[in-house]
Amino acid sequence: MNDSFSNLPRAAIVATGSYVPERVLTNADLEKMVETSDEWILTRTGIRERRIARPDEATSDMGTEAAKRALANAGVTAEELDMIIFATITPDMGFPNTACFVQANIGAKNAFCFDIEAACSGFVYGLDLCRQYIATGAARTILLLGAEKISCITDWKDRSLCVLFGDGAGAAVIRASDGKNGLLASVMRSDGRLHDLLKLPGGGSRNPATPETIAGGMHYMKMNGRDVFKHAVTCMTDVARKALDKAGLTVDDMKLIIPHQANLRIVNAIGERLGGGTDKYFVNLDRYGNTSAASIILALDEAVRVGRIQRGDRVLLIAFGGGFTWGATVLEW
Repeated sequence: MNDSFSNLPRAAIVATGSYVPERVLTNADLEKMVETSDEWILTRTGIRERRIARPDEATSDMGTEAAKRALANAGVTAEELDMIIFATITPDMGFPNTACFVQANIGAKNAFCFDIEAACSGFVYGLDLCRQYIATGAARTILLLGAEKISCITDWKDRSLCVLFGDGAGAAVIRASDGKNGLLASVMRSDGRLHDLLKLPGGGSRNPATPETIAGGMHYMKMNGRDVFKHAVTCMTDVARKALDKAGLTVDDMKLIIPHQANLRIVNAIGERLGGGTDKYFVNLDRYGNTSAASIILALDEAVRVGRIQRGDRVLLIAFGGGFTWGATVLEW
């Protein structure tokens, strides 16, 4: 491996956990809400259903459940956590950060906490942060979460967007590795010039909530789907190759590839360019839709639970999100 941090303490995911709300919203349900059809949605996205959080269920509530499961699977207590990082674009509120709510819920009294916002790339960005904190010795045990309540920023009258997204949460316990496993290489990228193609225009300092912004639907996501698709395929393929090169590995060395679960056509297009065969690509978006920052950790946790990943396997994670942000991480389980 030719990675620049190969001689530093390595961060390893020791366990994962996930949570999805009980309510299932199927394509048939959406047919009753907007002018669409199961065939149209399935053909263009690969999504059959998605989960929707309860009105009283916040992002931190879902994250807390995922955190408890990850800690239990790791055999780690909340008091052992040095830090909590929460990746989300749907925080409980502007502040305090959502990680602090999880800290209080699980009793992680020794952890310091903060959120990161890189949209759908949030979990992969978070992994790189964990790698650096552990490499420098600033932290030894970290809880990294990705969770979203996308339903609260979705315009359910916009048939081009409301069919795509779902709610959910995932968590990973990350520790300094004593062996060869862990994060092998990461590459992160951004291009703020393209910020207008995928955004939530209302609610911040530029467009604070007013009767006019609410009436104009500015507190719902906006997306130029055609351009996002094009950039997502190109950027994710490119960054995956760079991460593999940085690790001194190839697609053939990967046991599993987990791309951001946005759209099956995007996943297939990446597979055609990157190679490796369809069996290498893990997909669960048909049941959960696009869960933004929760996407990759939801898929990773499921892959572990169903036995698709075993100790020693090498895995490639690839993400792309608003900003634009994108990144890839190569790890050994």
